[in-house]
Amino acid sequence: MFSKILIANRGEITVRIIRTCRRLGIRTVAVYSTPDFRSLHVLQADEAVELGGARPTDSYLNKEKIIQAALDTGCQAIHPGYGFLSENAEFAAMVVAAGLTFIGPPAAVIATLGDKIAAKKLAVGAGVPTVPGHLQAIASEAEAAAIAKEVGYPVLLKPAAGGGGKGMRIVDAPEQLAAALKACQAETRKAFGDDSIFIERYIRTPRHIEIQIMADAHGHVVHLGERECSIQRRYQKIIEESPSTVLDAALRERMGSLACELARQAGYVNAGTVEFILAPDRQFYFLEMNTRLQVEHPVTEKVTGLDLVELQLRIADGEVLPITQKTVRFNGWAIEARICAEDTAKGFVPSVGLITRYAEPRGSQVRVDSGVAAGSTVHLFYDSMLAKVITWGQNREEARRNMVEALNGYHVEGIHTNVDFANHIINHPAFIEGRLSTNFIADHLLNPEAVLAPPRDRLRLMAIAATLIYHLRDDLARHSLLPLKARVGGMESPRESSAYISKSNGDIFKVEIAIHQGFRVKIDEKIFDVTTPPMEYYRRRLKLTINGRVHFFRLYYSGNFIQVAFCGIERVFEIYNPREWALAEFMPKPSPKAADNLLKCPMPGLVVEIKAKPGDRVYKGQELITLESMKMETAVASPVDAEVASVAVGPGDTVDTGTTLMVFKV
Repeated sequence: MFSKILIANRGEITVRIIRTCRRLGIRTVAVYSTPDFRSLHVLQADEAVELGGARPTDSYLNKEKIIQAALDTGCQAIHPGYGFLSENAEFAAMVVAAGLTFIGPPAAVIATLGDKIAAKKLAVGAGVPTVPGHLQAIASEAEAAAIAKEVGYPVLLKPAAGGGGKGMRIVDAPEQLAAALKACQAETRKAFGDDSIFIERYIRTPRHIEIQIMADAHGHVVHLGERECSIQRRYQKIIEESPSTVLDAALRERMGSLACELARQAGYVNAGTVEFILAPDRQFYFLEMNTRLQVEHPVTEKVTGLDLVELQLRIADGEVLPITQKTVRFNGWAIEARICAEDTAKGFVPSVGLITRYAEPRGSQVRVDSGVAAGSTVHLFYDSMLAKVITWGQNREEARRNMVEALNGYHVEGIHTNVDFANHIINHPAFIEGRLSTNFIADHLLNPEAVLAPPRDRLRLMAIAATLIYHLRDDLARHSLLPLKARVGGMESPRESSAYISKSNGDIFKVEIAIHQGFRVKIDEKIFDVTTPPMEYYRRRLKLTINGRVHFFRLYYSGNFIQVAFCGIERVFEIYNPREWALAEFMPKPSPKAADNLLKCPMPGLVVEIKAKPGDRVYKGQELITLESMKMETAVASPVDAEVASVAVGPGDTVDTGTTLMVFKV
């Protein structure tokens, strides 16, 4: 086995690979960009080498620097992780040419399967069903129009290179094709240096199912079951699970066998994932093959008991696979949630800055793969994913409940995250029932007509948490105001009972709190026995045992305003005693801020393109500026119908949230 390897990546995947290497006695070398010098992966590796500036092209995408770092530190192999150079055939070939081992498939295989057109042809040859479409790159807009007409709308424009959903566009009608093709080519050219695009029919409301395979250099190929990855936004997965609720044994075996056959036909070696889309009629079609370890590999590890990184290392070292298809065993259910730095309330714009507080969930059935800690800085130059939470259960509902409590107890401050958005998904009735598709978020969470009101029973628990904390903090404040002599000897005797009114949005709760082996809380004419650990009133993560069941809440305090996050719901509760409540309606209400004549930046990023100049007449909703942040491009639209008076930024400028981009004459 290797004695030392270099990990050509950053963040949580590097930390995760280090964990396995440490268990196997393999020393690790991390690489980092200048702003990443205090990152968790740098601190946990045995050695670390600085590559250069913040931009990936100066550091994590610089092939020559990475290989030289491996040679200089005496490494025998390079693990590419995922993202960056993990599916770059040229890099894999350069690693081997330098006398090092590339922990992944051969360069030629990466090149073939990384080209979606070539991969689709290979799938056809292996007997794998493929989506109807055109197997050649589009040469012109006219050719695209002819192919789309032949295939039938809606169609999907897809880059021939790369992955992760970048550059993909759905086209519903002929008049949308030209603009979509131009945008698709521009984005994929920037992301992958290749603007080759092909067209296939777009299948509505599909499920995204992928098969994990492992192959050694001795001709052995096995599959490790499927993962359901249908919960996506902008083609980026958010929730994954294994197994899938929709596959039976026969369909699982057929998809797994075909995935293995495709790998054999390609001459595949190491870990790989064959991705399929499953139509509502249960017909499945080849989507692509990812020639690397997947972000969601932990759910497969939890249900099989295997360490996929260890298998990767052993295969790369020339060993025979230690498992056969007959010895692969599946046990229980696993769910993963990706935790990303983004502001879901503002349309999922990236969030950057210093993480000031950080506390991960714990538990025997909870695993957290994280690349950050308190004091970590989240930069706009890299992917928004911070960590992954993985939970296991004997069945899906147990795994789901474990995930709910894990996310309830995941606390991050200093930046915005999608923790509560992910928890909202996990708690949605359609998810609980297993009614999934790649349109899940658009259909259930972003469609105003379909959004469900928070269940009263959950709001009731949140009101208990907020009011009880207010009560405990109020007792502490009263004690602190006593004369010193009265305070000596301990806390003033707590009040036997107290009454409050707790208001959140339009929901009003009358809450009575009494001392009874902890607390007895009456709310909505229901009685709840509540216990809490000592000194819990100062915490931001609150653990309450309510009627014998443990619940976690995340809290933020501001006087009698307490923000509570629980089960994907975020609410601010105003707490009053009955006398204060009588006066509450006379308190001044905040007035909405009037719209001004400025186009403000919604997020940190780099200005890529400016689409209007002074004197241009623009309209509300018209895209005026394109920003790049965390490897994604976002259009900033005009908030008004107006004439552009001036443009305050230029292409290449770095801008922050709130920066003035344009000024209008209104």
